[in-house]
Amino acid sequence: MPIDVVITAAVEGIVDEAVVRRLIRHVGAIPGDVHGKNGKESIRRKINGYNNAARRSPWIVVVDLDRDPDCAPPLRTEWLPNPSPFLCFRIAVREMEAWLLADRQSIASFLGVAVKRIPVDPESLNDPKGTMVDLARQSRRRDIREDMVPRPGSGRSIGPAFSSRLIEFGETRWRPHVAARHSDSLKRAMACLQRLKETCDTAAAQFVA
Repeated sequence: MPIDVVITAAVEGIVDEAVVRRLIRHVGAIPGDVHGKNGKESIRRKINGYNNAARRSPWIVVVDLDRDPDCAPPLRTEWLPNPSPFLCFRIAVREMEAWLLADRQSIASFLGVAVKRIPVDPESLNDPKGTMVDLARQSRRRDIREDMVPRPGSGRSIGPAFSSRLIEFGETRWRPHVAARHSDSLKRAMACLQRLKETCDTAAAQFVA
């Protein structure tokens, strides 16, 4: 009898939470508690605690590369030189929004823009979140423009319901297996999650036997 694998997570924010929950379900596991959601520096302060927890149960921790070193591996090594065997510590290049943009057909349909406007290589973008806002600004849909584009004079970089819209997309329209073809960091994160689930399946089967 199959044993459910529950994977706990830590992420920077609520959009990241929706994306990571979707990825966990995609590999056939069950999302557990999601910690963090208070920015990148908060995760850095707590990374050793998450790593210790991953000695006993499966975890995934995802942060954005942002303006940090051009390659993700140095950042992973700096933060966590000795990861626990049940921890997937992954870096989104350069922001989680790039993973969403990587499903070009779906995000174009959701935003109401032509697919040709969606970048072919979202990981090359310096500001994927800004690109998402710019695409929403070109939307044929008034509700998308009003929700995702900052209002003049607001002083904000995103619209009032930007996060809510991306959560909606991540939960209902985003196709991780398609997006992974255009995002190497996403593909690696999915492979890490798959290995983690398989490791847990094997350990559980041996325990039952």
